[in-house]
Amino acid sequence: MSEAFYTDKSRVRAAFERAASSYDSAAVLQREVSDRMAARLDYIKFSPKVILDAGSGTGYGAAELRRRYPEARVIELDLAAPMLQASREKQQAGGGFLGKLFKRAQPWQLCADIECLPLADASVDMIWSNLAIQWVNIPDGVFAEFQRVLKPEGMLMFSTLGPDTLQELREAFAGVDGATHVNQFIDMHDLGDALLKSGFAEPVMDMDKIVLTYPRVRDVMQDLKAIGAHNATAGRGRGLMGKHAWQKVEAAYELRRQHGALPATYEVVYGHAWKGEPKKKANLLPDGRQVIEFMKPGARPGVK
Repeated sequence: MSEAFYTDKSRVRAAFERAASSYDSAAVLQREVSDRMAARLDYIKFSPKVILDAGSGTGYGAAELRRRYPEARVIELDLAAPMLQASREKQQAGGGFLGKLFKRAQPWQLCADIECLPLADASVDMIWSNLAIQWVNIPDGVFAEFQRVLKPEGMLMFSTLGPDTLQELREAFAGVDGATHVNQFIDMHDLGDALLKSGFAEPVMDMDKIVLTYPRVRDVMQDLKAIGAHNATAGRGRGLMGKHAWQKVEAAYELRRQHGALPATYEVVYGHAWKGEPKKKANLLPDGRQVIEFMKPGARPGVK
């Protein structure tokens, strides 16, 4: 794998640890994507008993899962312990005095890597993963782990970032030096193939583009820092960028300004699939290969 794609996991962990206190104030995209994922659950008939939130951050998605499935045990798992602590403090505060007294607000949490889950085989009914898979180096590996811990007929629902993410910032940095300055992300079709290789059935993939706007280039960078989304590629520059180089980046990005604001595009890829053998013969080609369904924007996911 090229350095453009290979991420330094220790750097990812450190960045999210530092960002725990500022994350909620800047995680507009993460909350929006989580809400769009949750809306997809409206069309899927499923009653999980154990749910893993893989890459749970400060607990926004886990809170929605607990609301939607009040009888389920929701396990929050994140690479950065301070993120889990932030989620725990929010839940304890929300539980009030009695919640703290009787410890009713204590969540189930694990500080671990989604590529090496500390869970038993076939122990989880559903895996939810919002904007976490883009930080792994080999999606086949994390999908294999998800497949391992899911129970038969269990469901995986995830979101991640596609290759057009932060295209404006990437193009502004192009030609400044030989280093990578923006993380590279895997194409939706390759993710669909990785799901099949890992044994998932009936995969459904679709994509949105979400554009955030900022007054200055520095504000784009500051938001990325606040949510811990630094460049973590192995080929990144190791030193501070000089004033002249940064001015070139700003000038290139300024060419994108529209209506007084600078755009930052995020290509958001959504997917869900099931553990088990394919149920629909229509999804199989004559030679036995499985068809991946790619949804059109605005379409509703299939109902199980």
